[in-house]
Amino acid sequence: MLLAIDIGNTDVVFGIHNQQEWIHQFRIPSDSSRRSSDFEAKLRLFFLENNLKIREINRSIISCVVPDLKHVLKETVQEMLGLDPIIIGPEIYEQLKMEILSPYEIGTDLVCNATYSYYTYKKTCLIVDFGTALTFTVVTGEGKILGVSIAPGLKTAVKSLFSNTAQLPEVPLVMPESAIGKNTVHAIQAGILWGYVGMVREMIMQIKKEVGQDCLVLATGGLSSILTPLRDEFDEVDKLLTLNGLKIISEIVK
Repeated sequence: MLLAIDIGNTDVVFGIHNQQEWIHQFRIPSDSSRRSSDFEAKLRLFFLENNLKIREINRSIISCVVPDLKHVLKETVQEMLGLDPIIIGPEIYEQLKMEILSPYEIGTDLVCNATYSYYTYKKTCLIVDFGTALTFTVVTGEGKILGVSIAPGLKTAVKSLFSNTAQLPEVPLVMPESAIGKNTVHAIQAGILWGYVGMVREMIMQIKKEVGQDCLVLATGGLSSILTPLRDEFDEVDKLLTLNGLKIISEIVK
């Protein structure tokens, strides 16, 4: 089985794949102060609670956008599983047979998303990732990443508003029916969530215009299902898209 680890700015996502499907996923906050032993203890408990056998894991792969945690989780895998995990980075990109823009700058999670899109569809795709940051990644049917656009994610926007104002409360991310707020909580939800609906629609339209051809639009990220008015904009919504990209890379890289 495969243990895939996606180290994001908010959470570390662990996925267990049994060669047919993802049988388990769980998250641990991306706390840079955690030691390898801390993650190992959490991971061992998860295995125990879900009746998973450590010896059944024979492959592991890591994507990381939090540099301080890359070697910590690598050590966790080495100590717990006795494996050297594949670490996503520029040194393995050549094996993907893709043309990757700014390989030392682009987030490895975005490379995973692009890899999934290219190997699954072999068509020009736009991947919208609703994470800590809201990202738009364009990859052609020939595997060339044309570029990326980045905006603050939904939680980041709400937290920024809450942190920098004296009287505005932190609010749940629930899509309101009306764009006209009737109270403070509703007003924040309306401004941010309906505002993001408009931004995502405009970005999709503008990117399609610049690409000069129709393209598949894929959505991923833990918050991808919140903006319900956008459902018809996406050809696929898959919260596990990044993990699926990691799985594909684990099968390619030697």
